[in-house]
Amino acid sequence: MTIKDLEPKVVWSNFYSLTQVPRPSKHEEKAQQFLLDWGKAHGVETFRDETGNIIFRAPATPGFENRRGVILQGHMDMVPQKTAATSHDFLTDPIRTMIDGEWVTADGTTLGADNGIGLALAMSVLEDPSVQHGPIEVLATYDEETGMTGANLLRPGVLKGDILINLDSEEEGELCVGCAGGLDVTADFKYRQYRTEYGYSGYTLKISGLQGGHSGMDISLGRANANKVAARILLPLIEKFGVKVADFTGGSLRNAIPFEATVSLLVPESLEKKVKDTVKAVFATVKAEYAESDPSAAMSLVKDKEPAARYIQENVMLKAVKAMLACPSGVERMSRTMEGLTETSINMAIVRTVKGHLTVHSLMRSAVDSAKAALADKVRCLFDLAGAEVSFAGGYSGWTPKLDTPMNKVMMEQFQKVYGYPMKIMATHGGLECAIMGAKYPAWEMVSIGPTIKYPHSPDEKLKIDTVARTWEYLKAVLVNVPGK
Repeated sequence: MTIKDLEPKVVWSNFYSLTQVPRPSKHEEKAQQFLLDWGKAHGVETFRDETGNIIFRAPATPGFENRRGVILQGHMDMVPQKTAATSHDFLTDPIRTMIDGEWVTADGTTLGADNGIGLALAMSVLEDPSVQHGPIEVLATYDEETGMTGANLLRPGVLKGDILINLDSEEEGELCVGCAGGLDVTADFKYRQYRTEYGYSGYTLKISGLQGGHSGMDISLGRANANKVAARILLPLIEKFGVKVADFTGGSLRNAIPFEATVSLLVPESLEKKVKDTVKAVFATVKAEYAESDPSAAMSLVKDKEPAARYIQENVMLKAVKAMLACPSGVERMSRTMEGLTETSINMAIVRTVKGHLTVHSLMRSAVDSAKAALADKVRCLFDLAGAEVSFAGGYSGWTPKLDTPMNKVMMEQFQKVYGYPMKIMATHGGLECAIMGAKYPAWEMVSIGPTIKYPHSPDEKLKIDTVARTWEYLKAVLVNVPGK
């Protein structure tokens, strides 16, 4: 049995097709062409806007011509994360999907249900002739995961509808009516490299086995950050034993909690045992602290055949490690208006040492713009004091909830009818494209729904099978009951 055999077949077939198309963020060319070809094959008006978004248009089904226009929206790109043991090229290889009890998952990689299943639901509305609806547009944006580029470059006036149903939420039974804004911060340390002296052995320190996850949805789960763990181990090695660092590579995506980090070390030969003992002791403490949130946390310290030929300027490396330890990473403040919702957070996502630059990339999120600005000042001041050059990019405001709208009423009423219990209204700490697009189309009523996805942005990503069928029935019921013009 494959996912194409699951019900409803129209939805799972479209999702399967998307898993066969390589579509990592910033490499959506194949996905764009696939969508254009799909629209042509299904007789749906389809075009690509001037930036790369794909738009479908379908007229109202008979008897629904007087309904307000609806835009179903999702993004075509996916987060390309895989385990170290997995051989997979996201630019060429299809995703290998598996059915695991109640869930669909992938073989050692992200599944791409974020947001492939949302796009599949929207495509299925266009394909299934039994679905009744008013005028429909489907907007498939690109590069959502690494900058929301498609949403940012979407032009006002291109779309005709005035109700947006975003299909990028990840918890069945929740109606999302707001989201956090975001801001990228980069701290850049310039360093010199020196030749390795005689008397040093090379070692590779690796942190692995952490759960990682979405830096918005999962940041409140208290999971370990591989970059922070590596820095925590490095501090005593540098300060007490004169260990030098040749390379630091941690994390891979700005919006994913880093689950792996690798550091190339130069250890004085006379102190190898003490260094090994210290590494084990520090990691044992970390593992105990995160026993519940990261039970599979692992560490290895392996001696290299040859030591690295060069190492990073010692005083710069020490300042960078201290700054990484001092810089917050995780929840800064919980919401005071919505129980259980993170208001402000920061994820120390990526650390790299390349050509004389040690860069620390973090993503800040907040539902309150002033809180985001205050956190930005805190991070800037900290890295300034450590000698780094700090820059900001990709800032956007949050999506402010509007609770009392005609479409919200429809969403709530139809959920009660389909499910038999009330829907939960919430906002998300994740970044949704609604915030950006709503600024271009201020008259829109916007909501976000979706089936249940766990651990997006990580190789543990999985999609709950039965929630897809229920979300499909719910979406059809909503479209039948969209208010009139």
